[in-house]
Amino acid sequence: MAIGAFVEEVPGGGGGYSGRVTPFVVLTCVVAGSGGILFGYDLGISGGVTSMDSFLKRFFPEVYRHKQDSKVSHYCQFNSELLTLFTSSLYIAGLVATLIASSVTRRFGRRASMLIGGTVFIAGSVFGGAAVNVPMLLLNRILLGIGLGFTNQSIPLYLSEMAPPQYRGAINNGFELSISIGILIANILNYCVVKITAGWGWRISLSMAAVPAAFLTIGAIFLPETPSFIIQRDGDTDKARALLQKLRGTTSVQNELDDLVSASNPSRATRYPFRHIFKRKFRPQLAMVLLIPFFNQLTGINVMNFYAPVMFRTIGLKESASLLSSIVTRLCATFANIVAMMVVDRFGRRKLFLVGGIQMILSQIAVGTILAAKFKDYGLMDKDYAYLVLITMCVFVAGFAWSWGPLTFLVPTEICPLEIRSAGQSIVVAVVFLMTFVIGQTFLAVLCRIKSGTFFVFAAWICVMTLLIYMFLPETKKLPMEQMEQVWRSHWFWKKIVEEVEDKQGVEKEQQAVKIPLPNS
Repeated sequence: MAIGAFVEEVPGGGGGYSGRVTPFVVLTCVVAGSGGILFGYDLGISGGVTSMDSFLKRFFPEVYRHKQDSKVSHYCQFNSELLTLFTSSLYIAGLVATLIASSVTRRFGRRASMLIGGTVFIAGSVFGGAAVNVPMLLLNRILLGIGLGFTNQSIPLYLSEMAPPQYRGAINNGFELSISIGILIANILNYCVVKITAGWGWRISLSMAAVPAAFLTIGAIFLPETPSFIIQRDGDTDKARALLQKLRGTTSVQNELDDLVSASNPSRATRYPFRHIFKRKFRPQLAMVLLIPFFNQLTGINVMNFYAPVMFRTIGLKESASLLSSIVTRLCATFANIVAMMVVDRFGRRKLFLVGGIQMILSQIAVGTILAAKFKDYGLMDKDYAYLVLITMCVFVAGFAWSWGPLTFLVPTEICPLEIRSAGQSIVVAVVFLMTFVIGQTFLAVLCRIKSGTFFVFAAWICVMTLLIYMFLPETKKLPMEQMEQVWRSHWFWKKIVEEVEDKQGVEKEQQAVKIPLPNS
């Protein structure tokens, strides 16, 4: 049976492993996956507080004055370098931190990175709630970025390695669901605290980030390490077998254990995984861990995540109405996340990528068209059209939430073999943070200059990335991560590279095996 247009389906979904989803694996993955709430909460909070008048008056008075000036174009009201620096400084800190986290995760385990990330995130929350000037706000963002660099690098790895192969998609997608729940919680909290007339509601929003961070930090203390890391670290197959039996709810785990041991041998021999991932034999994996997160941000999703309240205020909705609109869009995304968890292991990754891509293309074109026709530089937009933009945005975030959102973290972790898995995930998170920083720094300026054309630019990028997924990403559903090299050998493009490397390795082994007798002197 064919997968997509170019790949033959790999038989034996699940790899012939025994087991089921046990309460123990659900509990461990719920605790670990809750780390996604940290990322989501920050995305939601940063956009919400930057739309609050009390926050802008205190820290960004120039932006507040622009909002009150009827001569300033609606598209340019929030165009401030300092404001975008506040929003996006977190992501540069996260980029650096995730590269460091790769070594920590590989050497000390996935739990260690979760503990470090949660602890630093708590410290950042304290500075946010107590901020009295912009430098304190920036310190808050930098500490949050370091925390997210560690948690976003380690949690998707943890979830993929703990999950049974046939349910790996659903369990790993729980991370994206947690992100969506975090954004939803932040949006609801922003909507409530903006009503505090004394004007200090933003302090509650920024400081409450410590709550999910504390839950993750305390929970990580009691989490077990993954079987893959146990074998990679010290080769303790007995301990790994006992954990597998507990996770899978069966004693018949020998096949999976054998694959983990086989995968750990090259991993233990690899000293420099970042150098290793650039070898030609890992070219397919490297391409995907670079391109998938790169295109993830070019959908324009984080524009929606941390600028949604700003955008809804721009098109004429009041302060509380814009925050309420953000709640509505996030409810749609959360529902779509749940749908994705239910269907990702049934329909596969490629179909969700393609369907979600088409949905986002149409949504971005629709928003750009409405704004071009009905929203001018000055004067308010008709409320009916403003709510039409809201509905279209809901369609957009739903399309992202069951495709590029969860699959950006799922696919790279499952296609990378153990020896490059930690490095691969660090690259994914680093690219996400880098692109989020770039988009965050440039979006408001671009919106000011090309106005509604911004959304057509996003639509064009989504067209490109949807085509690339159709051409170059093989299906990976239900296949054990330790057997993932099969998908590259059966892909119309990547098999040329993989087979070339394997042929070269085979020749080298034959040459080493041949003993050439020395001539008599």
